[in-house]
Amino acid sequence: MALVESRTRTPRRTQRTHSRRASLVVLCAGTLMTILDGNIVTVAMPAIQSDLGFSASGLAWVVNAYLIPFGGLLLLVGRLGDLIGRKRMFTAGLAVFTAASVLCGVATGQGVLVAARALQGVGGAMTSAVVLGMLVALFPEPREQARAIAVFSAVGAAGGALGTFLGGALTEALNWHWIFLINLPIGVVAWLAAIRVLEPDRGAGLGRGADYPGAALVTGALMLTVYVIVGAGDRDLAPTLLLAALALTLFVAFTLRQARAARPLLRLRLFGSRVLSGANAVQILMIATMYGFQFIGALYLQRVLGYGELLTGTAFLPAPIAIGVLMLGLSARTVGRFGAYRVLLAGLVLIVAGMALLSRAPVDGSYVTDVLPPLLLLATGFAAAMPALTGLAMSGAREEDAGLASGLFNTTQVVGGSLGLAVLSVLAASRTEGLLADGAGSVAATAEGYQLAFRVATGIALGALAVAAVVLRGRRD
Repeated sequence: MALVESRTRTPRRTQRTHSRRASLVVLCAGTLMTILDGNIVTVAMPAIQSDLGFSASGLAWVVNAYLIPFGGLLLLVGRLGDLIGRKRMFTAGLAVFTAASVLCGVATGQGVLVAARALQGVGGAMTSAVVLGMLVALFPEPREQARAIAVFSAVGAAGGALGTFLGGALTEALNWHWIFLINLPIGVVAWLAAIRVLEPDRGAGLGRGADYPGAALVTGALMLTVYVIVGAGDRDLAPTLLLAALALTLFVAFTLRQARAARPLLRLRLFGSRVLSGANAVQILMIATMYGFQFIGALYLQRVLGYGELLTGTAFLPAPIAIGVLMLGLSARTVGRFGAYRVLLAGLVLIVAGMALLSRAPVDGSYVTDVLPPLLLLATGFAAAMPALTGLAMSGAREEDAGLASGLFNTTQVVGGSLGLAVLSVLAASRTEGLLADGAGSVAATAEGYQLAFRVATGIALGALAVAAVVLRGRRD
């Protein structure tokens, strides 16, 4: 009898393992699609500008129109995923994102493309906000969870760098429309697989925690914050400060609302977790560094070293390869042996070193000696830091708040990326314009502008290291 029961349990356990692995593949595929799209546009921007006649300031809205709803809605849809079911939110997000990608791909005018990019941002938020919460539920055992988070982080990190390569390859081989149309077959397959593979979850129900006034306040505050950050370089100081003050007012009103609401959208107890709050603070600074590196680094290769679109994308390929190999092969075991805190600090040290080296990239630089070594340091550091940081952040939330914590973690990722892009690009442009006004050559002035951006990024990375060392100190697992 015992033998029969053992034989019965073993196939069930094996079936359960295969089901969870299939679910992990589906979640990673959906995440990869949204992350690729966030980076794939960068290299194709000149082609989009030439084809649709965007002005220099108008072209920025091809990126901004995606970031604003994506960053603004993550917290809200993360909470709604807890209430209506995370599978429903994830699959609905895939459908919206895929449909919006087709609209982007067939766009022949500026207005249609910008509007479709905004709709993509909505779908991307719906898909991304609940993924970490679903992973934590699928893999509750610490070792398995660490491995799953390592796989998820590898897909996300490598996807960002891979997007730069694909953007250049598709734009040069076909045209910029295909950077969006490629999402159609990927999205359809991922949606069908999600419907079939992911286990349904009922959620708590909209009647619990559906604080609609609070949702309006926080969504407005987050969207306005992202808008202020990404558009800071195109406005005077006074309007920027006014909009920032308005965003802060909305955040204060939201906080007061959550403290008094019977069914709050965001339980303020989340921020009572030193680990969760500290991990999100570290992520803002770390992602600001890495996102700024990807954007400014691509421009350095094109405008200083004279690389074309495809060659620029190819130059970034060592990063996703290194990230994928290290995260999948070593990350979970390294965290298990040394603890997430130590691995995070080691990764941040490597990121600081990589940015410091990159800040020396000269006008007559070489890819092999001036770009590839810091690129590999940054990739190695990020491969170590990101899974450790993700695990720390999610460990600070209760199970019933997993979707909300996932949305919060993704929100700080978008805010960090937007902040890094805005600050570093404005500093680089200002430095370059000042040197040009003094009579410097175009390429030399551009190179010095990028060097300044890289030095500031090094300081931001040092800030991330300091916050992690102080706030997360004592957290070893």
